[in-house]
Amino acid sequence: MKIGQFIQQPQGYKAFIPGPFPFVEMPIFLKLTHMLHARAALSVGKLDGITQLLPDLDLFIFMYARKEAALSSEIEGTQATMSDAIRAEIEITKDLPKDVDRILHYIDAMNQGLRRLESLPLSLRLIQEVHKTLLEGTGDALGKTPGEFRRTQNWIGGGSPATARFVPPPVHEMNRTLDDFEKFLHADIDIPPLIKTALMHAQFETIHPFLDGNGRVGRLLVTFYLCQQGILERPVLYLSAFFRRNREAYFDLLEGYHNKGEIIPWINFFLEGVATVADQAVVTSRAITALREKDMAKVMALGSSRAKNGLTVLRGLYKLPIVNVRKVEEWTGLSRPAANTLVSELVRIGILVQRDRLTTYGRDFEYKKYLELFTNE
Repeated sequence: MKIGQFIQQPQGYKAFIPGPFPFVEMPIFLKLTHMLHARAALSVGKLDGITQLLPDLDLFIFMYARKEAALSSEIEGTQATMSDAIRAEIEITKDLPKDVDRILHYIDAMNQGLRRLESLPLSLRLIQEVHKTLLEGTGDALGKTPGEFRRTQNWIGGGSPATARFVPPPVHEMNRTLDDFEKFLHADIDIPPLIKTALMHAQFETIHPFLDGNGRVGRLLVTFYLCQQGILERPVLYLSAFFRRNREAYFDLLEGYHNKGEIIPWINFFLEGVATVADQAVVTSRAITALREKDMAKVMALGSSRAKNGLTVLRGLYKLPIVNVRKVEEWTGLSRPAANTLVSELVRIGILVQRDRLTTYGRDFEYKKYLELFTNE
């Protein structure tokens, strides 16, 4: 179906001008879409229920937010990883990629957006605030006006609008489409929320209202919208793992959405992603519970004198699974020699693993089995 048209601009290129949003005529959903939606809704409900039973749910969310930040940034070409971001948080700076700040700012933007949703509806104002946090102070910020919608033409692919794969609406049309977009966020229309979320993400990427960071902001909006709509009690569903794994299809289907009006293939892909990611998160949450019980038993077996501090460290590792001895000192209040001894014991019983076995000074350690639950794809 037609969702807009390419119109020749005075500068010689064609830009896409979206029509009214939501569309005057909504697509007819066939059996496959209904089946995918039913599966996705069931998987999200199961995830939302099981995560409420997790001990230390906030720590689970904290790790998933890091994973989302790393993978969403990776889709845009970031080389830094989730582990790099954790190392940066504890000021282990050796060998860190320069673009690790992209991930750290993404985490800040996500947390800011979720906090703001407690007092501010999902809106263009909130989106601008989140974009400012995402870009400001990073290598991407120069000339990209963090927190402001663009005042000039942008494009996707190619060296100029004339050779681009896609040219979003010019500024005067962009402002109209953003107004439609904001109204859509709060419109009471007869579309299931997961399908509405799929349309929201694709339409935002079509408008492309910023000079940079549109993909990352658009993916953040998925989590924000699901939380605002009450589909999730807590932010435990992040789709960048699915989008990264199917990166080519992700971009092709978004392109098909605006270039050809291929709405149903995009929605089907999105729903498949929701179900896949939710199912995997359920598996991960169960694995965390099993690992936690097993490792708590290991720490308790150290004896009362070390078990108390060992449990303190173990709980800290669920939030920060890469540490150095200084961080263990901070968590426990132990002296440096005592903290070194405790770390050695946690290595001996298989909880911590030294990251670089050849290093004798400035060592860092990881809670490897836990970290792998989030980093193994």
